[in-house]
Amino acid sequence: MVSSPHEAMHRIFQEYPELFSRVSKVLGVPFSPLTSVTVLPTDLTESRPVERRVDTLLHLRNAADGGFLVAVEAQGKKDPGKPRTWAYYVSYLYEKYGLPPVLLVVCQDRATAEWAERPTHFGPANWATLTLRPLVVGPHNMPVITSADEAQKDLAFATLSAITHASNPAVSAILDALSTALRDEAEDLVNPVVEFIAQGLGNRPAADYWRNLVAVDLSFYKSPLSDGIRAESRAEDILLILEQRDISVPDSVRQRVNDCEDPEVMRSWLLRALTVTSAEKLFGDE
Repeated sequence: MVSSPHEAMHRIFQEYPELFSRVSKVLGVPFSPLTSVTVLPTDLTESRPVERRVDTLLHLRNAADGGFLVAVEAQGKKDPGKPRTWAYYVSYLYEKYGLPPVLLVVCQDRATAEWAERPTHFGPANWATLTLRPLVVGPHNMPVITSADEAQKDLAFATLSAITHASNPAVSAILDALSTALRDEAEDLVNPVVEFIAQGLGNRPAADYWRNLVAVDLSFYKSPLSDGIRAESRAEDILLILEQRDISVPDSVRQRVNDCEDPEVMRSWLLRALTVTSAEKLFGDE
C-alpha cells in the first residue's frame, strides 16, 4: 500500500516542478536555467504484461536544447531490488523520449538516503555496462529551514525540508517557520503546502503538532485538513457534553458523530447535545 509520506515526497514535484532546480543546487549538481517544465504520464508499461510506474515524471526544458527528464522516486526503506527497477526506468525513458534521464530519489531517513545514493554497477565485475547514479535528497543533505522569512521566499523548498526531516526533532522548528510564513499568503498557495506537509508527516508525532498549528495559526482559511481538524474537535465536544450529562453513548452513535464532516450538521448536533434525553435523539428526524 502506498503511504501518505510516499505520495508527498514525489507529488510535491508535480505541484512545484521548478523545485527540482533548487534541489539540484543543494545537491551540488546545477543544471542550465529552465525555460519550461511539463509533467509527463508516469506509466512505463510495455505491450507485454508487465506494469511499471515511476512515481513522478517531469520534462524540464532549457534554452540550449530539448532539456531532460527527471524521474522522481519516493523511497521509504532500503530495497536491494530497487536499483534494477530504477535502471529499467531510466533506460526505458531514454528509449521512449530520446531525452537524457535524471533519477531523483527522495528519502526521509539518513540510512535509506545513503544507501540510495551509492552508485550501482550493472555488468561483469571487470566491466560495468551500466552505472546508475541517482541524485538523492534526504535529511542528510536538506537544510533545516527555521526562518519564517526564508520559508516564505520558497514555500515549496521549505515544504520539502519539512517532509524530508519528518522524523527529525528539529522538524517542529521548520513547521513553526512555515505556519508563520503562510499567515500572509493567499489561500490557493496555503492549501497545497498544508496538505503536502500533512501527507509527508504521516503518523509521526510531528503530524499532531502540525495539525494543531493549522487549527490555531491558520484558522482563517479552509482546507480538507483544517476542516477535518475542526470536525474532530466538534465531535469531541458533542460526545463530551453527552458524557458529562450522564447520557449513555452507544458505539453506533459515537461512530456516526466521529464520521460526520458536515460543519452545519455538527453544529446542530452540538446544540441538541445540550438538551436531548438520549444519545439517539441527537440526530433528530434525520
